[in-house]
This record gives sequence, structure tokens and C-alpha cells, in this order.
Amino acid sequence: MALPYRWQWRLERWKSLFRGFFGGGDKQPRPQMCPACGTLVGIHATRCHECGTSLRFSLAAASRGLSRHFGGAAPVTTAVLILNIFMFGVSWMATVSQGGGGGLRILWGMDGETLYRLGASVPFPYLDREWFRFVTAMFLHGGLIHIGCNIMVLMDLGPTLEEVYGSARYLFLYVTTGIAGFVVSSLNGHLSVGASTALMGLAGLLLAITMRRGGAQMKALRSHLVGWIAVTFLIGFQLRIVDNAGHFGGIAAGFLLGKVFADRQPQGPGEVRRAYALGWIAGLVVIASFVFMILRRLREGG
Repeated sequence: MALPYRWQWRLERWKSLFRGFFGGGDKQPRPQMCPACGTLVGIHATRCHECGTSLRFSLAAASRGLSRHFGGAAPVTTAVLILNIFMFGVSWMATVSQGGGGGLRILWGMDGETLYRLGASVPFPYLDREWFRFVTAMFLHGGLIHIGCNIMVLMDLGPTLEEVYGSARYLFLYVTTGIAGFVVSSLNGHLSVGASTALMGLAGLLLAITMRRGGAQMKALRSHLVGWIAVTFLIGFQLRIVDNAGHFGGIAAGFLLGKVFADRQPQGPGEVRRAYALGWIAGLVVIASFVFMILRRLREGG
């Protein structure tokens, strides 16, 4: 029985992805293109003669293959959005299963115990070496209002900065600034969740860019950004549920990294390889953190 057209299309995409991981795979031999520098190489070549990238396995090929499955010009932003929404659904179902979350409580009524079990960041004295919480916490939210506000900021800043830095470096910067924010939050004694530590990290990156680049447009953007940051912290002083410590950690890390990283796409084979390596390290840290969270829950009996 023939597969439906849509499933045939999906199968071909996955075949292409795995060919990108391990190289080759076509029945008809044809010249290859290096995924790192774009140089045309021989049919039987296993390594690019221009930049030395392996054609059997390369982070560049794997990254490009994965990015096609999230589509658009900002695949990492899309993946982050999907993971946030997925974890919100998991959190809400777990809250409902505990007998909570009825009526309008979905707006800001996620069960604290549920968030803790799914990896919320906790005050440092109670961390108990569960370092994964600094990562998992950035994909959890306290309610529909919380995740809705963060999604709006993510869709506003994310695609722009992903285009500036490239998807791989952008993922590294997003995860690193998010972790930095929750480290500061934990040291200040907060139990906290939310993407806002990483989003403030993106704001810090953008602030560094506007200070590096001249012109009236950059000056106007910087003025708007400073005003937005000031209002965010002001709200944090008024509402105790807003984690200003985490916000400060994220924006400080983003600003410092914005001073270190060039505000452009990686150029040249060496830069491209380093960028992909950073992106894969960040991605594996996220995956490992969720694995450790799940294993911890299993040891505790769910």
C-alpha cells in the first residue's frame, strides 16, 4: 500500500537530514558541496580541500539539516517557541491532575510543586547539585499571561538577533544568558521560572550592538531599549513575583557577550566551525538538562 503523499514528503526530508549527518547517500554520484564553506569538491572526497571540513560527518551539515525541519529564517527561535509551549502544556496538565488549575487560574495559577518537579530554579542553598534547573527553568512558566508576554518578546527580538549572529551562535547566546540569569536568581534566594532571563539576555545583546554601531537609527533604538528595560525593572520592584535578580543576570550576561561576539554572521571556515560547535554544545546542554530532570523524577517515583 502506497504511503500518502505527505508522509512520502516527510520521509524524503528525513532521508535528506540523515544524508546531511553522515554524508553521501545518493545513488547517482555527483559533486559535493562543503557545508561549511560552500566549496565544490569531488565525488569521492571525504574532506573539503579548501577548509578541511569532514564530509562524512560535520556539525555544519547536521545543523543545516535540522534547521530545515523548523523552517523559516529563524529556526532556533521557532524551536525555542515550540519547546516553551510544549512545556507549558505539560505543566498545565500536571497541575490539573493535582486538582488545581480550574477556571481562570490558567492565567497565572500554575502549581508551584509541579513547576519544582519539572525543573524550576531554586534558591542556591536548596539546589542540591541539580544544576539542570538553571536550564529547564527557562522553558517553564507560571501561567498563560506569563508565557504570553514572553512569547511576544521572543518573537520581537529573537528573529532579528538570530539573523545578526547566525542560528548556531544565537542558540549558544540564548542558553548562556538564560543560565546566567538563573544563577543570579538562585544566589539571591529566588524560586523562579520563565524565559525572561534569556530574553533579557537578548536585550543586553541588542544594547551592546546599538553601542557598537553608530547612526541616528541605532541611537533611537538604544533609547527605546533603555526605556523598555527601565520599565521592566520598575514593574519588578512593584510586583514581588517578578524576578529582577534573574533579569539583571540575563541582561548583564547578554551585554558582556555582546561586547565579545562580533555582531555579524560567522565568516570563514574556522569561524563557521566554532559557531556550530558552540550551538551544538548549547543544544546538548538543553537536552541533557531535561534528561537529568526526567531521571530525577523517575528516581522519586514520578
